[in-house]
Order: sequence, then structure tokens, then C-alpha cells
Amino acid sequence: MSKIVLIIEDEPNIVESLSFLLGREGLEVHSENNGAAAMEQIDQTKPDLVILDAMLPNRSGFDILRDIKASTAPMPRVLMLTAKGQPRDRQMATEIGVDLFMTKPFSNAEIVSEIRRLLGI
Repeated sequence: MSKIVLIIEDEPNIVESLSFLLGREGLEVHSENNGAAAMEQIDQTKPDLVILDAMLPNRSGFDILRDIKASTAPMPRVLMLTAKGQPRDRQMATEIGVDLFMTKPFSNAEIVSEIRRLLGI
């Protein structure tokens, strides 16, 4: 059974490139571009890993991260991906309980390696 990754990101080119890279790794990839629909999508797909943008339409990634951590459902690992690499953003994500914080732009090899590590594959 393959691992499920949910990409919550509003930039189509990032979703497309990550979907391609992760699909090539044998992962099942889903995506959502609207922050308001993120938790519903998490409930439906039950991902092993959520790749979460910090800045989304209708809801911030930080609010979604709080909801994930407060949920009673099986807890996915969370990789927060953001163009905002300020120390306070990293600190806030860490305090909420993010598993990994990466800034854009990222190297394909590095993100695939980190995702494999987070998923234990």
C-alpha cells in the first residue's frame, strides 16, 4: 500500500512539480488549493503527510496546522513550505508542532529526501 501525500498549496506550478516528483517515488498524491477546504480534504484522504503552504487563500497554513494538531484523527506528518522564511514564522510553526519547515525555492532532491525521511521510506 502506498503512502498518501496531500499538498495544500495555491501555486499550480509547485503542486504540479511536487505531484510529479512524489508520483515518481510511488506515492499517492492529492492536492487542495483552498485553505478553507483543507481540513475536509484531510478528513477525506487521510494522508500520511501534509505539505502545507503558510500563505493560502481563505485560511492561513498556521491555522490549518493548529487544526491538524488538535484533531483526534490519525495524525499526519506535516511539512510546512513557505516563501516567508522569517525566524518568527519558523518559530510559530515549530511551537504549533510542525515536523519540518522548508522555504521556497527548494531543491527537488532535498524535498524528496526529506519527504522520504518523514514517511520512513
